[in-house]
Amino acid sequence: DGKSITVLVTDDCERYIGAYDVSNGKMNKITGGNRSFNSLELHPDGSWITSMSDPQLPSEYYALENNKLRRLTKVQEDFVAPLSLATVEKFTSKSKDGTTVSNLLYLPANAVKEKLPVIFFIHGGPVSQDDYGFDLTRQMLAANGYAVVAVNYRGSNGRGLDFSKAIYADWGNKEVLDIQGAADHLISKGIIDGNRMGIGGWSYGGILTDYSIAKDTRFKAAVSGAGSALQLSLYGVDQYILQLDNEIGQPWKDKNYEKYLKLSYPFLNSVKKKTPTLFMSGENDFN
Repeated sequence: DGKSITVLVTDDCERYIGAYDVSNGKMNKITGGNRSFNSLELHPDGSWITSMSDPQLPSEYYALENNKLRRLTKVQEDFVAPLSLATVEKFTSKSKDGTTVSNLLYLPANAVKEKLPVIFFIHGGPVSQDDYGFDLTRQMLAANGYAVVAVNYRGSNGRGLDFSKAIYADWGNKEVLDIQGAADHLISKGIIDGNRMGIGGWSYGGILTDYSIAKDTRFKAAVSGAGSALQLSLYGVDQYILQLDNEIGQPWKDKNYEKYLKLSYPFLNSVKKKTPTLFMSGENDFN
């Protein structure tokens, strides 16, 4: 009707539906909560159709009528019916430099919240966030008895532009502090066993796995998927050349190669690593 713009908002572990009032720019939250909305389509009658998932239910379609949800599909019922799924709760931790970080903790079904073995499963991007949407990978890990931790480290979205830009040309520094801070918090609360910690991730999650095991020897096992450790070797072999030019610079100019080598400490300090690690890369991964 020209009066408002309806949007999906990524905000601190949530992904909710909001609407901007065109006349004054004010944003109103329409519906949110501990769940993740993933699409919006306007119905001819003025209502909306949206897809949404929550920690224990994969995506289904819903009608959004007068700001209230009405479920339309039940295609996931047969899938989830026989499963004992992990519960998911948000917690905040403080990093060594005082930064507050938002995280999600997956607890295995019927688990006692004490001294659990844990896997830190790190999201990629880095401009992304872990939210309350259904996550099959973390559910599968939790089903095997592990607490699973999702860290929305600096560089993630959902906490504003400055939070996302905090790691600009400074990879593997603040993010590792944030992962360590989340671990220290859960250990201090007695929830996880600091002697039974693993870490892994894919893409930038794999890169941060490399950085983490180069700085911290506490992890007993790691899986680094589609990551990189010698960052200078990235230049010219993938689709991120413009990003590297803008963020770090061309290696042959202004001694920028020194910046690349500084960011390559996981490779250059390989001799210091103590964590048994599986490095994974797709044979046909052109990137």
